[in-house]
Amino acid sequence: MDSLVGMQVLRIAHIVTGAFWVGTVVFLAAFLLPSLRAAGPAAGPVMYQVGEVRRMPLWLLGAGALTVLSGIGLYWRDSAGFTSTAWLASGEGRVFGLGGALAVVGLILGIGVISPAAKQLGMVTARLQSAGRPPTPEEIATIERSQRKVARASGLGAGLLLLATVAMAVARYVP
Repeated sequence: MDSLVGMQVLRIAHIVTGAFWVGTVVFLAAFLLPSLRAAGPAAGPVMYQVGEVRRMPLWLLGAGALTVLSGIGLYWRDSAGFTSTAWLASGEGRVFGLGGALAVVGLILGIGVISPAAKQLGMVTARLQSAGRPPTPEEIATIERSQRKVARASGLGAGLLLLATVAMAVARYVP
C-alpha cells in the first residue's frame, strides 16, 4: 500500500508541476512576451514585477526541476529501475522516454539560455528605471538583443514542452 501511495504522490507532483510549468511557458511565449515587446520601454515595470518581485524564473525553475525529477522517478518505477528492456523497448517506454528527453532539453534551454538573457534584460531595465532616464543606444541594443533571445528560446521551449506533454498523454496507448 505504501508503494501505491508513493506512486500517487509522485504522479500528482509530476502532473501538477508539469501543468504549471508548461502552461506558464506557453503563456509567456505566446502572450506575455510579445505584449511586453510591443509595449516597449513601458514594459519595464511589468518585467521587473514578474521577474524580480514575483520571482517567476525561480518558480519556473522549481516547477521544471520537480517535473523532471518526478518524471524520472515514475520512469524508474515503470522500467523496474531501468532494467526492464522489454518495457524500455515498448512503444510506451520509448514515448515516455522521448517525452522526458524533450522536457529535459526544455529545462536546459530555460536554465542555460532564457534565464541568463532574462536576467540581463531585467538588470538593464531596473537600472534604467532607477536612473529615471531614457536608454542609451548601447542599452537599447542590449535590450533588443536580450528580448529576441528570450522570445526565440521561449518559443522553442514552449514547443518542446508541448511535444513532451503530448508524448506523456499518449504514451500508454502506443503499442
